[in-house]
Amino acid sequence: MTILRISSDGAFESRIGYCRAVVAGGWVHVAGTVGQGDTVTEQCENALATIHEALRDAGADWHDVVRVTYMLPDRSEFEPCWPILAATFGPNPPAATMIECGLIDPKYRIEIEVTALLPS
Repeated sequence: MTILRISSDGAFESRIGYCRAVVAGGWVHVAGTVGQGDTVTEQCENALATIHEALRDAGADWHDVVRVTYMLPDRSEFEPCWPILAATFGPNPPAATMIECGLIDPKYRIEIEVTALLPS
């Protein structure tokens, strides 16, 4: 099995020792991704843009995503992201989980992780 590692050259990748996405066995595993911005919605949109780039680099797109996990330090900030997420996934929503937890830096309001199945 061939394994392809996709890097976004993010600040944490080299410091922690991971890559943005790994393609293996027909699956695309995108690492938890935080975004830049002052608000949770700005960070959500920015994280989704980074994830979308990794998916495209792997040969996938939003309609190929089968699982998404949202992590937020404050669950009350999740609802403002709902319209962004609904628009992103459109008529092909993945299975989803939202977890309230601490993130790597208090400035981050949301982290998003996805798994996609490569189109055949």
